[in-house]
Amino acid sequence: MSSSDIFIGETIGTAVLILLGGGVCAAVTLKRSKAKDAGWLAITFGWGFAVLTGAYLAGGVSGAHLNPAVTLGLAIEGGTKWSDVPLYLGSQLLGAMIGAFLVWVTYMGQFKAHLTDPEILAAQPAEEGMVDQKSAPKAGPVLGIFSTGPEIRNAVQNVLTEVIATVVLVLAILTQGLNDGGNGLGVLGALITALVVVGIGLSLGGPTGYAINPVRDLGPRIIHSVLPLPNKGSSDWSYAWVPVVGPLIGGAIAGGLYNVAFK
Repeated sequence: MSSSDIFIGETIGTAVLILLGGGVCAAVTLKRSKAKDAGWLAITFGWGFAVLTGAYLAGGVSGAHLNPAVTLGLAIEGGTKWSDVPLYLGSQLLGAMIGAFLVWVTYMGQFKAHLTDPEILAAQPAEEGMVDQKSAPKAGPVLGIFSTGPEIRNAVQNVLTEVIATVVLVLAILTQGLNDGGNGLGVLGALITALVVVGIGLSLGGPTGYAINPVRDLGPRIIHSVLPLPNKGSSDWSYAWVPVVGPLIGGAIAGGLYNVAFK
């Protein structure tokens, strides 16, 4: 595939992934949203459908990596040229930022109502202290719409959680090619991947919110930091390295494990 195919497919596919995934987080979080407090099941299935839609959109154009951890795993496995990796990663980051911006545009009124609500403002002073003995800053009140955060802030555990969850995701993608006599699953692969993402969210998402994708977290976090949101609070940059490093390590491990165990 050409460089333009990679750029177009990965940018649009990742933008749609983040628009729908971030959109369900906004729907569940923000006051004046019809889906307020719909819960974890809504979030996990919303992200699964987001992956499904983005993958179907981009699959025939760029291969629908939509995730640097997947790109790294495929490069180690040998299915993606290393020379294409920077273009994949740059396109994915751009797409993630576009998708996060569109979440804000879609829910602009709800963001304003939520962040100027007296109940939310009254709760903030007590919440904007430190979240644990390490004096990490409390995330802003809508940061969870844009990016992930741990329930217990422990860097080693948080990284390991992301590594383990990402290994499951990337291995599940790589081994699809072993089916049907080596022909893979075709368009059905996007559905299987989406269901794997739902499963990861339900089973492994509790500790960190299961980023399992560096740009899914970094791109929207950048957008959160620059959007003109009133009373938005911290973007929690002290944690931002975890959902980048963890998934990349997981993707690399999955690629190496695939080469050892399945080739």
